[in-house]
Amino acid sequence: MLTDVQLRRLTPREKPYKLSDTGGLFIFVQTSGSRLWRMKYRFGGKEKLLSFGAYPEVTLAAAREARDQARAEIRAGRDPSLTRRQRQAEAKRVDKQLRHVGEKWMEAQSARWTARHAEDVRTSLERLAWPDLGHIDLDDITAPMVLETIKKIEAGRAKETARRVRQRLSAIFLFGMAHGLGTHDPASVIRARCE
Repeated sequence: MLTDVQLRRLTPREKPYKLSDTGGLFIFVQTSGSRLWRMKYRFGGKEKLLSFGAYPEVTLAAAREARDQARAEIRAGRDPSLTRRQRQAEAKRVDKQLRHVGEKWMEAQSARWTARHAEDVRTSLERLAWPDLGHIDLDDITAPMVLETIKKIEAGRAKETARRVRQRLSAIFLFGMAHGLGTHDPASVIRARCE
């Protein structure tokens, strides 16, 4: 089992080398002197390797905690490297919130729209849709939530505006689905209610 004192005293050699801790965790010392935390494990009959970062940025305690989390994933029947890649892919999808996806949709449509129409679309969504739904992830928005927003617009005796906002929301949900940011279009479900 490694100690902090041992880790601080590690020096580079002619060839890279590793020192084992426990549970498959080891520190890999490169010829340049960098010290990298790694974990060797088996999943699906194959030997695999996880990286946890460089020492001292990742402390011994943090590396052991990462190792324990990875071992828990293995016990649950999940490959920790796949789980990690899925989390990283999710993080790259910067934002699945309706407002963010809606702004990307408007950017994609702007070449086809006149400046006035683009401004009308933006203004209607900012005033009427974003306050209720803009901060919510696409997949967390339900048809009743969209219907409630549309009813608020209709209550102001703006039936045509409500119909247009519903159409725009539906287009945003479809755009999000096409880009892997959502899985359904709750605005289309209430279409008959708004037409």
